[in-house]
Amino acid sequence: MSVTEEQVAFWNGPGGQRWVTEQRDRDAMLESYGNAAIAAARLAPGNAVLDVGCGCGTTTLELGGRVGPRGRVLGIDLSQPMIERARATALAPHHANLAFEAGDAGAMALAPAAFDVLFSRFGVMFFADPVTAFAHLRGALKPGARVAFVCWRAITENPWAKIPLDATVREMGSKPEPADASAPGPFAFADRGRVCGMLEQAGFRDAEAEAFDARVVYGKTALEAAKRVAAMGPAARLLVERDDATVARVVARTAEGIARFEGPEGVAVPGATWVVTARRG
Repeated sequence: MSVTEEQVAFWNGPGGQRWVTEQRDRDAMLESYGNAAIAAARLAPGNAVLDVGCGCGTTTLELGGRVGPRGRVLGIDLSQPMIERARATALAPHHANLAFEAGDAGAMALAPAAFDVLFSRFGVMFFADPVTAFAHLRGALKPGARVAFVCWRAITENPWAKIPLDATVREMGSKPEPADASAPGPFAFADRGRVCGMLEQAGFRDAEAEAFDARVVYGKTALEAAKRVAAMGPAARLLVERDDATVARVVARTAEGIARFEGPEGVAVPGATWVVTARRG
């Protein structure tokens, strides 16, 4: 496997189930970031696209519309519950150019030289060995194929994740063991030089990472926003199997920290990402 057993368990358990339950809201929150990566992919009618970490299929449907009926898109995700939701959404005849598979994209069998574009919206930061995983995915791309994905920058630049994580750590009374900043997880690709370097090592060329920032409305009030952000990112992992009272206290602390982003349109919290592009060498 190119991912850890813990990742498989999380995305086929509480992580994946929560995404399915909250799909509409979460996809809306991430839409601007996904659209930035789609624009960077420079899709053309008839392209074949590999969507890595496709989740519930929202990006796959958008990609399918961009490449048209002569194109095709294969969405892959670790999470069986999310893939099942994606398949159910794509049953309509006008989505006949879409297919979905549950599995580890960084290690599963893929047709060689079959795709024009490798795309991902926050789905490639979880590889245990990114260079090996990207080299594997490279084998599924045609010569000169394009790569476009979006990944988070450092957690310190992303208060939607840092505020609930800090609240969780304070409430739990102890700080988690220091983690390797490059360990698999949402912020594993925060270092632009490292990300581009890994792609080059995997056989890609012209790797670049451009900053893309956007504000996302997580709720109308600080409390509503706090409930959402506490269920996402690193804090959500720490709160798995915690009792309701502990979660409620974390949410209350998070609401205090996130209130500064409240405005007329709601609680609009900034998010900082890289839009990464490359070509198959």
